[in-house]
Amino acid sequence: MTSPIPPRPTRRRRSVLAAGALLIGALTAATACSTASDSSDDSAKDSAKNAADATSSGTPAASGTVLQVVAAENFWGSIAEQLGGDHVKVTSIITNPDADPHDYEPTAADARTMATARYAIVNGIGYDAWATKLVDANPSAQRSVLTVGDLVGIKDGGNPHRWYSPDDVHRVIERITADYKKADPADAAYFDSRKTDFENRTLGEYNSLISGIRTKYAGTPIGASESIVSPLADGLGLKMLTPYSFLSAISEGSDPTAKDKTTIDHQIAAGQIKVYVYNSQNATPDVQAQVKAAKAHGIPVATVTETLTPAGASFQQWQVAQLKGIEQALAKATGK
Repeated sequence: MTSPIPPRPTRRRRSVLAAGALLIGALTAATACSTASDSSDDSAKDSAKNAADATSSGTPAASGTVLQVVAAENFWGSIAEQLGGDHVKVTSIITNPDADPHDYEPTAADARTMATARYAIVNGIGYDAWATKLVDANPSAQRSVLTVGDLVGIKDGGNPHRWYSPDDVHRVIERITADYKKADPADAAYFDSRKTDFENRTLGEYNSLISGIRTKYAGTPIGASESIVSPLADGLGLKMLTPYSFLSAISEGSDPTAKDKTTIDHQIAAGQIKVYVYNSQNATPDVQAQVKAAKAHGIPVATVTETLTPAGASFQQWQVAQLKGIEQALAKATGK
């Protein structure tokens, strides 16, 4: 199980227009695109640490091209960096585990990073509207943008936490690789080799845990604190009993209804759920009360986080640790 970290304040959707004038000024001064390895004021955010588990591709490089890539969040940035190897320089804007991607207010340095990128990855689905604003503020015909929500067919108002959907993760991997090959066709074989290695070896334990949990524990009823858990529960074949209206309210920073809280209290007291999974980065008083009640009733508790934890972890390190925690909780709850 991942170690809980201090919870963030309850999130509330708010405008990112406060920094608008500063950002527009930075964008106007920035170059439209770049494939060089220029440094920026935000170079400390370089997501090189996220590739700790990646290995060098066996396919030799055909060119010296280095694509400048920016990811709004480091979970997508980690994947993008490992797929691109020596032919990309990835900067992730959200890298601090305590930062809330919903409410993040970008800096002028973030704006310059986005403006000079050849390739940008944003989550979409209303999750990081600030990132879309950065892209739109300085359009460039030479920059391509991957909006994950558009790729997987989820519109605003849907569940934005697609990095917790194993199927969607693999769709993103396919798309990033295709986009790299389009931007740098001379190194297409290199990118194909990186993708094959990443999916079959680097994500080997991640894939194995998902398959094993789904095979062994499919249909097991669970409860959760917010909607971030829903795509993962679907991918693992677990049965989510928590009302989605409660999951969504906690995720959006809204107050859950008394009816939903009563329903969950009953589910815990009656042992209707076997495991409770909560986001330790967003442990509101209601969530903390449910965690306490679950433990008091002997229901195993597992944790997840919204962004890479600990700082510097790769996507696979982070996800594998969480999956192992959920697997252990399921084993304890079911005796399997």
